[in-house]
Amino acid sequence: MALSQINAPIYEALRKFRRMRVVPFDVPGHKRGRGNMELTEFLGEDCMNVDVNSMKPLDNLCHPVSVIKDAEDLAAEAFHAANAFFMVGGTTSAVQSMIMYACKSGDKIIMPRNVHRSAINALILTGAVPVYVNPDVNNQLGIALGMSVSQVEQAIRENPDAKAVMVNNPTYYGICSDLRRITELAHAHNMLVLVDEAHGTHFYFGENFPVSAMDAGADIASVSMHKSGGSLTQSSFLVMGKAVNADYMRQIINLTQTTSASYLLLSSLDISRKRLALMGREIFAETVEMAEYARSEINSIGGYYAYSKELINGDSIFDFDVSKLSVYTLPVGLAGIEVYDYLRDEYDIQIEFGDIGNILAYISVGDRKRDIERLISALSEIKRRFGRSGADMLTQEYISPVVAEAPRTAFYAEKVSLPLDEAPGHVCSEFVMCYPPGIPILAPGELVTKEIIDYIRYAKEKGCQLTGTEDISIERLNVLV
Repeated sequence: MALSQINAPIYEALRKFRRMRVVPFDVPGHKRGRGNMELTEFLGEDCMNVDVNSMKPLDNLCHPVSVIKDAEDLAAEAFHAANAFFMVGGTTSAVQSMIMYACKSGDKIIMPRNVHRSAINALILTGAVPVYVNPDVNNQLGIALGMSVSQVEQAIRENPDAKAVMVNNPTYYGICSDLRRITELAHAHNMLVLVDEAHGTHFYFGENFPVSAMDAGADIASVSMHKSGGSLTQSSFLVMGKAVNADYMRQIINLTQTTSASYLLLSSLDISRKRLALMGREIFAETVEMAEYARSEINSIGGYYAYSKELINGDSIFDFDVSKLSVYTLPVGLAGIEVYDYLRDEYDIQIEFGDIGNILAYISVGDRKRDIERLISALSEIKRRFGRSGADMLTQEYISPVVAEAPRTAFYAEKVSLPLDEAPGHVCSEFVMCYPPGIPILAPGELVTKEIIDYIRYAKEKGCQLTGTEDISIERLNVLV
């Protein structure tokens, strides 16, 4: 029987399996929850009953031939791709797999420096060499933008031997590059186009969104279905165009992906794909309506700036994702991370992230109008209760790095630990980043400067969650000897 988007093969197989009442003499050891009742009471019997091991009726993610293969084929169709793979290691695993597919040790890859840490991690794993395109910066908002076509063109001209170009679509803040033009440029020079679409799932299913990677002709995209797509945390898709060898890609994925894939994650991907394929247009129209309403009301408070398509300049901001509620906070005298903390601690509102100058509230179909009103009201009160002069506020979110060594070389090199104040002038051998969003302030191989150290100290003072260093307190840095 031919399958269509109304089907969810993994979900359907699990429902059938649950009715069979099979006696388990395999893993997991909780045996449908009976062996761990406290966990079963917490998660529920229905959940524990389908936390099962791979077997013939349920297929195997490492080498799918039945229900998982059927589900992947449906996902490929839904995402306008030639092939799609289920990823249970998060979009981190998907990003790393596509870079590992494109690049071997010593190969060059052109990418924006404001990539997620997973991309730079992949350079450490593969030994590939980054050719960073330092994105333009909006000096008012202090945020990194997309890559301009001319920047990519110059990088390609200066590095004709590069294997691939990587693009964020969109950035954390909702900003998109001219993906179609960049793809045309890269393909004209026999380079693959890899797209980090962690925040762009909805581009495939809604209307009037920026172009998706597959529709722009890109080769591979990593898609965080668990963000705007509604699946469980840690579940993602890797989607590919017809020029990609899917069989080799599966071998690449299997180098790092678990052999014990969670059927909770797999079924959540399957069900969520079905839901978006059937109802995505309506779902994301409602999401955009809520985001636009929130943006209008927040801007009417005064001081805050919830930005949108008015930023578009046709190049480094080629398009903007209007479902993103990104808000600039410095005019009310508060760093984004301070507003983030006030929302959580004073108003029981958890937003996605706050950085030096901005916050991001992630809006989805799961939100309710009254929750949006509560957020708007809280921001108004925060301005009244805690707002102050903007003097002495750090304004620049993104600092262009100086790359001195390849990430892999620096990460594995002999190193020494120095206090932060002694680190300027040395080459860093580890990451420093605020998480979220997980874009490194410093990455292995980059020169430590006083400006960067000042930024790190300011971020710590304001309460940003800094990660990546061996020293948990972020008082010391590992640098090359």
